[in-house]
Amino acid sequence: MSKKKFVTNLALLLALNLLIKPFWILGIDREIQNLVGAEEYGLYFALFNLSLVMNILLDLGITNFNNRNISQHSFLLNKHLSSLVVLKFMLAAVYMVILIAVGFAFGYDSRKIWMLFWLGCNQFLLSLILYLRSNIAGLQLFRTDSFISVLDRLLMIIICGGILFSAKTGANFTVEHFIFIQTLCYTITALVTLVIVVKKSRLKKLKWNPIMLRIIMRQSFPFAVLILLMAFYNRIDTVMLLYLLPDGAEQSGIYAQAYRLLDSANMIAYLFSVLLLPLFSRMLKHKEKVSDISQLAFRLLFIPALILVGISIAYNREIMLMLYPKAGEESIMILPLLMACFLPICSSYVYGTLLTANGSLRELNIIAFVSMSINVILNIILIPILKAQGAAIASLSTQAFNSLAQMFIVRSKFKVKTDYSFIFLLLGYALLCIFGIYIASKFLPFVWIINLLICGLFTMAVAFATNLISLKGIYRIVKAKELE
Repeated sequence: MSKKKFVTNLALLLALNLLIKPFWILGIDREIQNLVGAEEYGLYFALFNLSLVMNILLDLGITNFNNRNISQHSFLLNKHLSSLVVLKFMLAAVYMVILIAVGFAFGYDSRKIWMLFWLGCNQFLLSLILYLRSNIAGLQLFRTDSFISVLDRLLMIIICGGILFSAKTGANFTVEHFIFIQTLCYTITALVTLVIVVKKSRLKKLKWNPIMLRIIMRQSFPFAVLILLMAFYNRIDTVMLLYLLPDGAEQSGIYAQAYRLLDSANMIAYLFSVLLLPLFSRMLKHKEKVSDISQLAFRLLFIPALILVGISIAYNREIMLMLYPKAGEESIMILPLLMACFLPICSSYVYGTLLTANGSLRELNIIAFVSMSINVILNIILIPILKAQGAAIASLSTQAFNSLAQMFIVRSKFKVKTDYSFIFLLLGYALLCIFGIYIASKFLPFVWIINLLICGLFTMAVAFATNLISLKGIYRIVKAKELE
């Protein structure tokens, strides 16, 4: 694969996801929360995150292992697929039993258990889709993967949008309806993806191969541990809010209001890792230099992230009140804290992915375990005092540690020299970005949305002027010759 192909496929992936996923999160999903209320949505959000934390039982690291392995050995697709699909269904049964048992252990009532069951079904379908997509990505079929990546959300937009904008049905809409619609859309997407993968692999029948599965499970186990630890420190916040506070459902809903913007930005950044993992894996196999792609990806992610953080600090009140007319002071104050998490998350999507492709699972697992410990301890301390805001502080602290630790390991393993001029330039730009946006928000005479657009354009122009984002560098990559 060439650098040119990477950039063009990234552009397609970003274009489709920028059109669909932010509209889903900020349009449909947000409207659902406004319709059902913060407490009802908060209950759904906490249960959803619990099902997501335990999602590793559905996968055990198979998807990440498969993505990396198929990108290096595409001829193994047929052999792996026939056994792993059977294994996915077996893991689903184990997952559902444990998930429901945890629900009973937490003392959930019948309604919560029922919701948790269907959320578990959705997690299985999503896990199956991601596994099937890992085969598509591993074969470097990025265009096909790009369209599959938005199919479920597109279907949800069509169905939920039709219901929400119908006054008669929208008034009776519940979070249970929302969950059932997800089930339908994930089922359709899974079937479409399965047909594509079966066709590409020429699979004729499923075969149970216990010896091969033991080998795969042994190799994928480090991935499983990593994903479990990451899920804990990324998603346990709302589960702990629900468990530790009498008004936990309401606090979870408040947290979800601000988290929705981070989630929207995070979906786009995540796409970089989807493309970078097989690309890094193949380049490292052939002992090719990865610094150009990693630095480009870091700059393309980190600079827009800085701008988003600056805007979130300066316009947190205006943004939250626009999205949620009844937003309280607490959710307004949480937005800058959660959006600040986007900076270390973007770094992790580049350097964490590079370490994953390199097979540095031991180091990543140690970092993730420490991160999880930091997150749980801070949540236990801060949530009873600061409630949802305490969870946001814990999340920011955890993400910052995780990112810095990964950067240190990359620097050590790949013998990367510290570019102090770039660091000082980046720090200077960050200060200018945040300070400039804040000053402009106070003194520009236009309505706040116009001010926001002016600030965004200005800070992006400064990024190009200071060569933090180089058109010349991107042009050289687009015109690069094939690497293979």
